[in-house]
Amino acid sequence: MLGVNARAAVGRFWAPVVAWLLRAGVTADMVTLTGTVGAVAGAVGLIATGHLFWGAFTVTVFVLLDMLDGALARARGGGSVFGAVLDSTGDRAADAAVFGALVWWFSGAGDNRLLVLLALLCLVLGVLTSYIKARAEGMGLSCDVGVVERTERLILVLAGTGFTGLGIPYAVHVGLWVLLVGSAVTVGQRFLAVYRQSRGRSLPAPPSSPPAGLTP
Repeated sequence: MLGVNARAAVGRFWAPVVAWLLRAGVTADMVTLTGTVGAVAGAVGLIATGHLFWGAFTVTVFVLLDMLDGALARARGGGSVFGAVLDSTGDRAADAAVFGALVWWFSGAGDNRLLVLLALLCLVLGVLTSYIKARAEGMGLSCDVGVVERTERLILVLAGTGFTGLGIPYAVHVGLWVLLVGSAVTVGQRFLAVYRQSRGRSLPAPPSSPPAGLTP
């Protein structure tokens, strides 16, 4: 869970940049949008066309902005509800673009059906990983568990893609296989965490409708 454990170190690393952006009047939402658009463009324009190393490099640069927008929001006194939704939506869009680009390349000129299947499975499991957490937190539960979160997911897929682009054989195979297993374990861990916390709890009853004829 590097995304949680590395937060303090990341904050120290970005501190000078955050201070400069604050003086320049840049907002966290601007950074989020820039990072999302850049990551999607890198995936679609480079990875999907077979430029695997430069695609992985470009996406990595823009994904790093995802660490910066949170630090910038905190420096401004805390993020907004809209900013939180925008950030989560941008994360999902960037992730989908990376795996979608791999599917596009390896189903065409890349010609590797196994990698197409692995990329699709990793994409689905990544969505499930995020959804379980969001749904659990919406129910008032905690779900910060799992061996593979977004940070690990991106490290594995981008490292594998980049090394393949440098000519290292089977690098993307290894990255996607490890990611597939880790993501499946994470989904199981999150379901187990939700099950343990929700035992004995029932859904709140829906509000009752007023009798007919009494509706104001």
